[in-house]
Formats: sequence, structure tokens, C-alpha cells
Amino acid sequence: MSQSTEHSSSTISGIDVMRGVGAKPSKPFWADAWDRVLHRWGARLGIAWIALIAFFAIFAPFVASGLPLWTVHYELLPDGSRGPELAAWSPLWQGLSAIDVALFVGCILGVPWVALPNRVLGGLARSHRIGILIAAAIQMTLTILIADAIGHWLASPEATGSSASLAEMLPEEPIWVVSTAIALLIGAAMLWLPTFSSVGGRIVLMLLVAALSTVVASERFDPPLSNYDRYIDRGLTGEYENIWTIVPWSSSQARTTFYLLPPLTTVSEELPEAKGTSFGDRSFIMGTDSVGQDVLSQMLHACRLSISIGLVSTGISVFIGIVVGSLMGYFGGWVDLVLSRVVEIFMAIPVLFLLIVAAAVLPRNTYMMMVIIGCVSWTLSARFIRAEFLKMRAQDFVQAAKAAGLPLRSVLFKHMLPNGITPVLVQASFAIAAAILAEATLSFLGLGPDGQASWGKLLASATGSTGTFNWWLAIFPGFAIFLTVLAYNLLGEAFRDAIDPKLRKAAH
Repeated sequence: MSQSTEHSSSTISGIDVMRGVGAKPSKPFWADAWDRVLHRWGARLGIAWIALIAFFAIFAPFVASGLPLWTVHYELLPDGSRGPELAAWSPLWQGLSAIDVALFVGCILGVPWVALPNRVLGGLARSHRIGILIAAAIQMTLTILIADAIGHWLASPEATGSSASLAEMLPEEPIWVVSTAIALLIGAAMLWLPTFSSVGGRIVLMLLVAALSTVVASERFDPPLSNYDRYIDRGLTGEYENIWTIVPWSSSQARTTFYLLPPLTTVSEELPEAKGTSFGDRSFIMGTDSVGQDVLSQMLHACRLSISIGLVSTGISVFIGIVVGSLMGYFGGWVDLVLSRVVEIFMAIPVLFLLIVAAAVLPRNTYMMMVIIGCVSWTLSARFIRAEFLKMRAQDFVQAAKAAGLPLRSVLFKHMLPNGITPVLVQASFAIAAAILAEATLSFLGLGPDGQASWGKLLASATGSTGTFNWWLAIFPGFAIFLTVLAYNLLGEAFRDAIDPKLRKAAH
């Protein structure tokens, strides 16, 4: 009796099937695509490696630094013993740049903002929150960079053409005035982004980010110069008591005594007089390079250069490609013909040779490299968007939007773009890998950004001027470049397969 009852309860009629009884609700498109990506082990490993690179890109100044986390200054008595405490401070915190502080604060505030459940934040979707965080990050970064550039120009004699700088002629603390003005101007320009549906919400967000940007840019305008040897030498005499980071070396900290040391070499092996001290117990886990700089510290600090080059340059190229491709696909005709010739011209430009020429005639910094890569590599995104818009412009929902009298901006970017951007997002993953590879190649040739740690620069120093091959300078940065490019390619392939309608239909 019980078996028949159990059997009858587990069966449903045809009418119930038509009503949807027992059917599982379907997932949204992107949620289903993300689940398919996570089912692939290659994509999981790629995401884990990218997350590790992103972590060190943000926290490398805290993990690897030649400045102590905390220092206590004691008075030295005539007999060499310690006297009373004179002062205590954090040299590492004082030596952080404005970008270092902005990344740290953004991570501390951004992770809970994205991770909290929707119900805690009034039903605000996680994707919407990520968009708000990206907009705030763009506003803060632009404010800091522009305020820093203008502030240093004002502080230079070239601003007035005389021996006195313009900053000396202005009221006290001109950097605060400059930072506030730049923050408000950029914030006003960011109000057009649909971060919140109400204008009041956008204004509140803009003012909060502007205030935080002003404080960071002003307080970290000129961090003090890093005197690494001071803390080491006074720590050996007992005048300073230092608490060091996990990797107690900075990427720019060099000593000729530690020239080309292999991995796992300790300081006391090269400096016998340091034996028995905390400084002598330090080790170079990945060895040193040709100028005595710690390789592990450079590897960690280079994560920021690689991931920022990839993300920013790809963001610029995707933005340009979306604008140009949408105009080509929507209007067609002579607009498509003219812009197609422009796309072909940019496709014929070799990116690597252009970067080499630009490095010879323009300032060699990260931002110039980002702009050049982004402004040249947008053609593939434009072609993808053009193809999608050509298919969609005759569909019913587009014709209905036009018949309703919606402006062109709304038709293109609010109705058509969300339905045609999928191939571009997949291609962006491959573009990030290509940008990282271009930066590594340029740094390998000695034309990378000045004063910044780079995997390509480390790789180039594997063979010294004497022709000796230093294996640790080839293996560690070489594997980092290989694994990073491979991770983005695996992630891109997983997304491409997840959104492929043929594969999705075969899976069902």
C-alpha cells in the first residue's frame, strides 16, 4: 500500500506538466553562463590565478616593503643600552603613494559593498553594485592622477618661467585647492553615468567620492623619500626597534653587495658581520637581480603593472569599439563605409612597433602605454558590435523603441547594446592577455615604464652583460607571464563556449 502511494505521489499528469508543476525555474542568461564557466577546471584555475595576481596588485606595498610596518625610536645611553622611548610611527604607511592608499581604501570598502546580500542593501542587485564601484574607482583614479600632475607642474619653476614656483605665489596649501577643483569637475562629468536612477543619489555618490579623492590626493601628494638603509643600520645599533613585513625588501631597494644572488641565499652568507642579527637572518627567496634588488619583491610589485595595463587598455579599446561599431551597424550606408575604412587603417597599424616608436619620442610611463594599446586595439570589438547591430536593427524591439520616440542614445546603448555585447566581453578576455604580453615584450626590450618593476624587465636581465645565464631570472618571471596569459585565455574560451547557442542546445 505504501509503495503504491509513494509511486502515485511521485507521478504527475500531463495537465500538471503543462502548468509547469515540478519544473525548475530557469536561470538568467549570465547566471547560467557563469555556472557553465565554473564547471570547467581550467576556468577555475584561471580565475584563482587572476585573483592571486589582483590581490598582490593591491597589497604588494604592504606585503613586500623595505620600510618597517612599525618603528619605535629609543634613546641610546652612553653604555650602549636603550633608554626611554622617544617616538613611534609607521614608516611603511608614511611611504605609501596616493594610488597605494586609494587601492587599499577601495578594497576595504568595495569588497563588503559587493559581497553583502541584496536584501541588506535594499534589494540593490550585485551587478548594479559592481557598476557603481567601477564608476567610483574611475572617478577617484582620474582625480588623483590629474591632481598629482597639475600639482607637480605648479611646484616646478617651469610653470612661471622664473626661479620661483607658482605654488609659492599661491595661498597656503595649493594642492588642496587643486585637488578639490579637479574632484568636483570630474565628479560633475561622472553624473551622466546611470549609477543611481535618481539624480540625488548620483550627486551624493559623486560628493562622497570627490571628498575621499581630495583627502587622498592632498595628503599623499609628496610622500617622503624612502631611506631603507636608515632603518636597517639604526636597527642594528639598537636605536630603532622595527617590525618588518612578510617580505622585508622593496622592489627598488638595491645593494651592490647582493649582486646576482641565487634563490634562498641569506644576508649573513654575503655579509658575515651581520651574522647573529635579525638583518643577517633575512633571505632572498627568489634571489636578486643584476643590481642587487630582491626578485620576489619585484615579482609581487609587477602584478599591479600587468593587471592595470591589461584592464585599462582593454577598457579603452572596448569603449571605442562599442561606440564606433554601434554607429556602423545601426546606420549602415555611407557611415558604415567611411568607418569601415577607418577600422581597416587601424587594423594595419602594428601595435608593437608603434609602442617602440612611442617609447622613443614620448614619456615612458604606464599611462601612455595604456592609451596607445587601447587606442589601436579596438578594431575587433568594433567589428563584433557592427555585426550584432546589423542583425538587431530590423528586429521588433528596436523598431518599437524607435516608434516610441526614444532618443538615439537610448536605442543604441540601452536597448541594443545589452543584447549584442556578449561577443565583445568574451573577446575582451583575450585582449587583456594580448595587452599583458605586449607590455612584457616592451619591457623585455628595455622600453617599458621607467622606475617600475616588470616581469619583462626581470626576464631581460636573465642574461647579463657577460653572457652568463641566471636561471632564476628567467624561470620566475617567465612562468608568471605564461600563467597569466594562459589564465585569461582559458577564461575567455570558457566564456565563449558557455554563451555558444549550439553548445548550450547540445548540453540540453
